[in-house]
Amino acid sequence: MDIKNNTANIVSISRVFIAFIAIGLLFIETKAAYLWSTALTIIAFAMDGVDGYIARKYNQSSELGSVLDIMGDRIVEASYWIAFAVMGWLNILFPIICVTRAFTTDSIRSVALSKGMTAFGDKSMQSTAWGKFICSSKFMRISYAVAKVLAFILLIFVNTPDCEFCTKFYMPEIAVILAWAAIIFCVVRAIPVVAESGKLFDK
Repeated sequence: MDIKNNTANIVSISRVFIAFIAIGLLFIETKAAYLWSTALTIIAFAMDGVDGYIARKYNQSSELGSVLDIMGDRIVEASYWIAFAVMGWLNILFPIICVTRAFTTDSIRSVALSKGMTAFGDKSMQSTAWGKFICSSKFMRISYAVAKVLAFILLIFVNTPDCEFCTKFYMPEIAVILAWAAIIFCVVRAIPVVAESGKLFDK
């Protein structure tokens, strides 16, 4: 593989493994492990923006890159929700909702792709203004990303062993609120995909 021309794809794949390491550290249950997990979580989500930047700047955009980017998003996000539920920090409904939403939207988008449509951009499967705003506007995408990343980071931070400061300033409550905000964004952004999917199956 030509590493130089596949830098963006390598970043996309690498962040999945970094996220796995971060999640694995949570089961060691020491202060140092949790602080490292927090740092690696920040890096993993920062890399989500880096791979897209590299692809655009160095003309490395490709269908494979798009698949790896979306696949990475799904794996990383679901892994964190599942880990938090296993640790007892969140209700099991969080990963169930996340995984169900991912399977639903990705299944519909695969049909759209076969018909020459895309999830975002000029050939977006969303035909209504409200659908495009909810699914692909920068405001909604950034709001969802910020809520999700802050929720994940804070959930790890506030559960850090032997860290009294970590539970001050209502941070545990804020972490849960952000987790709910993230999962609500997750569901809301799926609504237009499902609502406008009827045209994909018209004969």
